[in-house]
Amino acid sequence: MPKFVLKRIILEERMTHKYDFLIIGSGIAGMSYALKVAQHGKVAIIAKTTLEDANTYYAQGGIASVTTPWDNFEKHIADTLDAGAGLCDINVAERVVKEAPKQINELINWGVNFDKDEKGNFDLHREGGHSEFRILHYKDSTGAEIQTSLIETIRNHPNIDVYDNHFTIEILTQHHLGQVVTRHTSGIECYGAYILDLHTNEVLTFLSRVTMMATGGIGCIYQTTTNPLVATGDGIAMVARAKGEIKGMEFVQFHPTALYHPGVRPSFLITEAMRGYGGILKTKDEKEFMGKYDERLSLAPRDIVARAIDTEMKNRGDDHVYLDVTHKDAEETKNHFPTIYEKCLTYGIDITKDMIPVAPAAHYLCGGIFVNIDGETSINRLYANGECACTGLHGANRLASNSLIEAVVFADSAAKHSIPIFKNYSFREDVPDWNAEGTTSTEEMVLVTQSYKEVGQIMSSYVGIVRSDIRLQRAMNRLNILFRETENLFQRSVVSREICELRNIIKVGYMVIKQAMARKESRGLHYTIDYPHKEPNSTL
Repeated sequence: MPKFVLKRIILEERMTHKYDFLIIGSGIAGMSYALKVAQHGKVAIIAKTTLEDANTYYAQGGIASVTTPWDNFEKHIADTLDAGAGLCDINVAERVVKEAPKQINELINWGVNFDKDEKGNFDLHREGGHSEFRILHYKDSTGAEIQTSLIETIRNHPNIDVYDNHFTIEILTQHHLGQVVTRHTSGIECYGAYILDLHTNEVLTFLSRVTMMATGGIGCIYQTTTNPLVATGDGIAMVARAKGEIKGMEFVQFHPTALYHPGVRPSFLITEAMRGYGGILKTKDEKEFMGKYDERLSLAPRDIVARAIDTEMKNRGDDHVYLDVTHKDAEETKNHFPTIYEKCLTYGIDITKDMIPVAPAAHYLCGGIFVNIDGETSINRLYANGECACTGLHGANRLASNSLIEAVVFADSAAKHSIPIFKNYSFREDVPDWNAEGTTSTEEMVLVTQSYKEVGQIMSSYVGIVRSDIRLQRAMNRLNILFRETENLFQRSVVSREICELRNIIKVGYMVIKQAMARKESRGLHYTIDYPHKEPNSTL
C-alpha cells in the first residue's frame, strides 16, 4: 500500500508548510548554508532531535586552513591529494583550500573562537597526513565550539525557523504525483519533503523552492562508531530512493583511535591531534609498531594507521592497542586535551600516567550524494552538503580536519548558486498529503530493534577495514533478506522514526556493499584481500 494518495486538498486545510529554503540536517553544513541564504528568503531547518545533536558537535580535532607564512595552498592541496589515494577531484581540492581562509573569517564573524598563543596568533595543531601545522582548534572540542556558536546565531535570526524533533521521511518528487521515476528519468525535481513531527506523530508536508540535504554520516550502520546515534544515513537513503546519484560509498573511514570501552555507543573519540602532539601507538607489550607500516609512523594518514592497528590486533589476538602520551609534560597535556583528560578519568585512566586503550571505529563517509562544484545533486532543486555529500574532495580517504572546512566552503558555493535562481521555482501545491490508511502500530518493536542490531553485526563482520569477495557477498545476501522483511513491515506500519531509521541503514549498507563489490582493487579506505593492488585507471 502506498504511503501517499493522489487527491487535491485546499492548502489551508492541510498540514503544509512553505519555505524558500528547506534544510534537512542541523550540523555545520546545514546551518552555515542557512545563515548564507536567510537574508534572501524564509528558511526552515529540520533537526531529527535538537540542533546540538550533530556530528559537528563531536568533532574534536579542528578545521584545516592555510593561515601562516610558512604554509601555502600548494602544500595543503598536495596533502589532500596524497591522502585521497588518487581519486580526489583536483578542481574541488583547489577551491576548498583556497577559499578556506575566507570561510574561517566567516566563522569568526559568526562568533566562533579558535585558540591563540601568547602573541595572538592561531595555536595550530598538526594531524596525520598534514605536512604543516595548520589545524585551527578550540582546545579539544572544536566541533562543540562551532556548533554552539552557530546555534546562537541561528536561533536569533528572524528569517530562520528551527523544527527540533522532526524526522524527514522522504523527499518529494514526481514519483509522489503518480509518475514513474527511474534512474534513467531526466528532469527529476525535488518539491520538499514529508516530515514526521515526533511530538504529535503527524506527518507534515513541507514544500520548498530549494532543498538542502545535510543529514550527516552513516556511522550507525556499524556496531562501533564515534558518530552520534542520529547518524543513520537518512539523507543518502532518501536521495537513493528518489533515484539520485550516489558515489564513493565503499570509502568508509574508520578512525584509528576511539577509546576502547566495550558496550559504550557511540565510542569516545581520541582526536588525531593527540598523535600530532606526540602520541605514540603501542601494542599491549608497550612496543611501537607503526614503523613496520609507514615511515611517517603514528602520523601516517588514517587509512594506513587504522589498517595497521587492525592487523596488529588480529595477528596478536588483542582487542585494542594503546596510545601513549605519558612521555609528554603532564600539565601541557591536560591544557591541550581537557575533554579527553576528564573523560578518561571517568574510566580510571589518567592519560598523563596511563596509556590510553584505543581501537578503530567507524567515523566518516567519504562518499555519498554526488554533487557538482556548486553543491547541486543530480535531482533538480536539491543540493547536498557535508558528510552526506560526495564532492570529490576526499577521494578514497579524507585528510584529517578537511571535512568542516569543506562544509563551509560548499555551503558558500551552494548559496551563491541557489540565491539568484530560487525564485524561479514555484511551490508544487498538488503534492498529496501523507496517507496512513490501512496501517497499524508496530506492536512488536523487537522486529525493528533486532533487525537494527543485525545490520550492525553484518556490516562490522563483513564490510569493515579489511574486506573480501566472500565476505561482501555474504553481507549482501543477509541484507537482502532484511530489506524484504523491513519493506513489508514499513508498508503495514504507522510511520515512526525507528522503522524509518532501520529502513535507511539497510539501504545505505546495501549501497556500501554494492559499490565495494564493484571496485576490483584496494585503494584508500577500501582494502580487499582479493584485489590488494591499485588499478591505474581507477575513478571515483
